[in-house]
Amino acid sequence: MGVTELGKLIPEGVRKTVEFTQLSNRIVALDAYNALYQFLASIRQPDGTPLMDSKGRITSHLSGLLYRTINFLENRIWPVYVFDGKPPEEKTLEIARRRKVREEAMDKWVKLLEEGKREEARKYAQRALFLTDDMVEDAKKLLRLMGIPVVQAMADGEAQAAVIAREGKAWAAGSQDYDSLLFGAPRLVRNLAITGRRKLPNKDEYIEIKPEIIELNEVLKALKLKDRTQLIDLAILLGTDLNPDGVPGIGPQRALRLIQEFGGLEKLLQGPLKNAQFPTDPLKIRDYFLNPPYNPNYKIEFGQPDERGIVEFLVHEHDFNEERVRNAIERLKKAMGKRRESTLDSFFG
Repeated sequence: MGVTELGKLIPEGVRKTVEFTQLSNRIVALDAYNALYQFLASIRQPDGTPLMDSKGRITSHLSGLLYRTINFLENRIWPVYVFDGKPPEEKTLEIARRRKVREEAMDKWVKLLEEGKREEARKYAQRALFLTDDMVEDAKKLLRLMGIPVVQAMADGEAQAAVIAREGKAWAAGSQDYDSLLFGAPRLVRNLAITGRRKLPNKDEYIEIKPEIIELNEVLKALKLKDRTQLIDLAILLGTDLNPDGVPGIGPQRALRLIQEFGGLEKLLQGPLKNAQFPTDPLKIRDYFLNPPYNPNYKIEFGQPDERGIVEFLVHEHDFNEERVRNAIERLKKAMGKRRESTLDSFFG
């Protein structure tokens, strides 16, 4: 994906690896879909089959959401989950491409399972991930029962998360992707949903993954860019969700040199890129990142855990183990007590 190519240009010195404790007393606006897909990818049976209840409904994302969110709270990290709204028309090509990739991965997963190749099958199972509307609504319901703020975006969740961070209502946006920086988040926190010990694909080796902080101003300084507009133009050359292929033949280093030399898209489109083909007007793509649609009426309010509601939802409706759920609720209540001990000023200190 193009934004991944942009990530390759960000120097290691700008990526600040930190411990969970270094994020204490911070509100982080999390891209909910991004987090849920991480949970779906990591919480699976050995053959790649996701966790399911007795009715065949997938519950991997609910398990990840419950325990990871409690882990955040126990470390005094206050998450706000931001959910996608309607995607822009320009994203149609990328959505279709992702659907095709998942369908092909699903076919290979089923074939490998039939052949008894469970380890290889798991790799394709992780690529066949998808979120249904019911799964998303279940995630929202669980979060509200836990007392965790849910924000509904008009379009991109990352855009809404960036706005929340820009307006000072959150310390950072949280996502694995770099779009948050393009949308203007002052800082991005990566790896929150996957922090911990992780097995390397196809290897009997493990690595420790820690949160990573990337600040927008540090990125601009390191890449010698004047402003966020130039960063967006750079991303458009490499490819974004709105123009997945970027400009063929232009890699990260050349794209950066072109932006530094010509200053931006206007001169490039009149000069070396005048014959380049874009599925959508690149200046329109730029404007979308600079002025994305967002929900201005969002609220960030932490509530009290609804113990009875959580048990009813997870245990009676989705077949979670009652003892484990009740133990998780006790941890949740204790962790939420830590939030009440904190002052609003400390959230942004």
